[in-house]
Amino acid sequence: MIKENKIVHVILTGGVGSRLWPLSRKSQPKQYLELFEGKSLFELTVARNKDITDKVIVVGNVDNCHLSKKVMDKFQTPYVNIVETTPRNTAAAIAFAAFSADPDDILIITPSDHIIDDMDKYNEAINQAVEKANDGFIVTFGIVPTKPETGFGYIEYKGENVLSFREKPNLETAKNFIAKKNFLWNSGMFCFKASVLLEELKEFQPKVYKKSKKAWENSTDGTLDLDLSLDIPSISIDYAVMERSKKIKVVPSQFVWSDLGSFESVYDFLVAKGHEVDTNGNMTIGTQNYTAFIGMKNTILIATDNANLVLQKECSQDVKDLYNELEIANPNLLN
Repeated sequence: MIKENKIVHVILTGGVGSRLWPLSRKSQPKQYLELFEGKSLFELTVARNKDITDKVIVVGNVDNCHLSKKVMDKFQTPYVNIVETTPRNTAAAIAFAAFSADPDDILIITPSDHIIDDMDKYNEAINQAVEKANDGFIVTFGIVPTKPETGFGYIEYKGENVLSFREKPNLETAKNFIAKKNFLWNSGMFCFKASVLLEELKEFQPKVYKKSKKAWENSTDGTLDLDLSLDIPSISIDYAVMERSKKIKVVPSQFVWSDLGSFESVYDFLVAKGHEVDTNGNMTIGTQNYTAFIGMKNTILIATDNANLVLQKECSQDVKDLYNELEIANPNLLN
């Protein structure tokens, strides 16, 4: 690991994992579910980067910061705790982290809810990104795709240069991306000097920059003022900077990666780990009760104390629509 400057791991913990309802709830989002040999995705994220960074910043919110603290206490690792009082999307969240760091610090931005394997390739990608960040570039990590996935955004690239960012495609478009062989999955992971990111944010989204700076400067022990936060435009870092800056580079990466953003990806992960399925590919999650599937294929039964979901695996992206309906019809089921 090249360490010309201090390397800081910034963990973004926002999001409720709506596509993983009823396992993921507002009170216990997917990144804190201890589904992975007794560990959560957040815990795995902290552990993965512990030995390659000098400092940790956790950007959370008032609803989950206690869950993050519980994990960080296990590691006995000091960290900068930034608590958002209202969600303002990733541009503001990353800006808060950059304002809290030294200008020359190299920030590695990761979500808290990803599964990553093959640590040799992961560390190789991090090394490449840190080198480019030291040279003043903003680096995004693109994952070499293994299938035409419709649940991810894509990066069109040539060498280390980004040609375009693409929204989540339909299946036909995703197949076309794969066939062209110059598209990567957009991992939502980034690497850059704090000062470089803030300079670009100031140029392309001056209001986000100014309002985020004001909110950070008036924070109390890392907790942001609600009224000042509400004044910050809500926009993703992709729209705010990545799609506009001339300083963007991509590191095409071949480590095993999944955002576990749907039950289809959870299903694939569990199958790879030896989770039982019947002869027609049906699976149960959350229950030890004998369960029989008759006339069904690739169906997942997800059982919890107060809600069950029966899902055709290929329809996993539609769980978010159900979640949105429940927000109106029965919000207690989301807590």
